[in-house]
Amino acid sequence: MRSLLDRQQYFDPLGEAERAGISSAAWPLFGLLWPSGRMLAHVMQSFDLEGKHILELGCGLGLASLVVHRRGGDITASDNHPLAGEFMRQNLLLNLLPVMKYQTADWSLPSPPLERFDLIIGSDVLYDRGQPEALSQFIERHASPTAEVLIVDPDRGNRASFTRKMGVLGYSHVQTRLTQLPGEGGAYKGRLLSYRRAEQA
Repeated sequence: MRSLLDRQQYFDPLGEAERAGISSAAWPLFGLLWPSGRMLAHVMQSFDLEGKHILELGCGLGLASLVVHRRGGDITASDNHPLAGEFMRQNLLLNLLPVMKYQTADWSLPSPPLERFDLIIGSDVLYDRGQPEALSQFIERHASPTAEVLIVDPDRGNRASFTRKMGVLGYSHVQTRLTQLPGEGGAYKGRLLSYRRAEQA
């Protein structure tokens, strides 16, 4: 995987990230492979993809999207960082994978239509107090009537608020505690949140 070396890197000569509301401190976060991203990719290695139109939210390096794409799934990766799409393109080349769909998406702003998706996935996307509202509304705009949503959350503290907001939108949920990274990756503290919505009559 092509990634940044560490959290100290910053390069925004044209001010693209600044215009997207990304601070210099947050700028490198998209380009690192986070434990929650590894957990989501591991989940997607065996998840049933058949017939599903899939969206990854805040994909960053998009490891989970790459796993789905390699398995032949219909995946669109999305992020609001101006370099995420280019890193995705280069990682597709490094892994000898064909072109994959990518869409710039900012949850807090009206976005171009991204179609409707049967499965929406994300990792570590509930990182501040405003995310539950913004993310739940974004999901509502882009979820199919019977959509499923899978979020790997490293116990950031905003899970309960997000679950309440998803409940208002008609989603039931279950959560599974995650304690171990795949392979020899060591301990992990977090949960897999699974939300389902029954088709409206």
